[in-house]
Amino acid sequence: MSIEIVKSEGVWTIIHNRPEARNAMDPDSAQALVDAFTEFEADETALVAVFWGAGGAFCAGWDLKYGATLSDPDRFEREIAQKLAFSDGATPDPRGPMGPSRLELSKPVIGAIEGAAVAGGMELALWCDVRVMAQTAYLGVYCRRWGISLVDGGSVRLPRLVGQGKALEIAMTGRKVEAEECYRIGLCERVVPHGTARQAAEAMAHEIARFPQQAMLADRRTIIETHGMPVRQALKVEWANGLDAVRKEGTAGAARFSGGIGRHGDFAKI
Repeated sequence: MSIEIVKSEGVWTIIHNRPEARNAMDPDSAQALVDAFTEFEADETALVAVFWGAGGAFCAGWDLKYGATLSDPDRFEREIAQKLAFSDGATPDPRGPMGPSRLELSKPVIGAIEGAAVAGGMELALWCDVRVMAQTAYLGVYCRRWGISLVDGGSVRLPRLVGQGKALEIAMTGRKVEAEECYRIGLCERVVPHGTARQAAEAMAHEIARFPQQAMLADRRTIIETHGMPVRQALKVEWANGLDAVRKEGTAGAARFSGGIGRHGDFAKI
């Protein structure tokens, strides 16, 4: 199987393991990734996912060897334009060409990026909540060379992270964006030594998983849901999301603090 799942105390590491193709995405891998993340979403014991590509590359994008087989217009219409078209709302949307790019999960996903995350691979990296990149890793719209557009959320998520002007420059030139620049412009949240991205992402995942989950998920949901909203409308969403979490966890947490735990910013005992 091209997809593996490693489970550890609420943290699932979902591994795309197709190193012979630099983890380029073929239809079987795309569906297997959707199935893995759907299983993660449904499992109440699963709290945080780490998304990692085995063999030194996160993902080199859409499998162009498969793409070359779609030169027949009828086959392209059948396998891409029709099979992967958004639904009319009566049925769930099919997967994206790159797999899970259309999933809207209720739990966090951390991308652990070594080597290339380019073209559709960059779109998968942008789909993650947080990106941890090795110093030698890089992003880029490398599909610019082959006349292939961003259709897995890249042109939507990229400007939300870096702003319209920078997004246009990166998308239109297709250039390589190395890890240090990604960190500087907001395309990743942490840069770590080569070969340690998975370890660092899993450590972050375990740190998130140890907290009371309802409040963390409420804040995550509010940050995502209120993007682009007017402030007052967003404040109402924050209130609704946060109040429910405080009911479930907050008063008990306040009692623990009152009893002497977690004073002076101590995160060790919570």
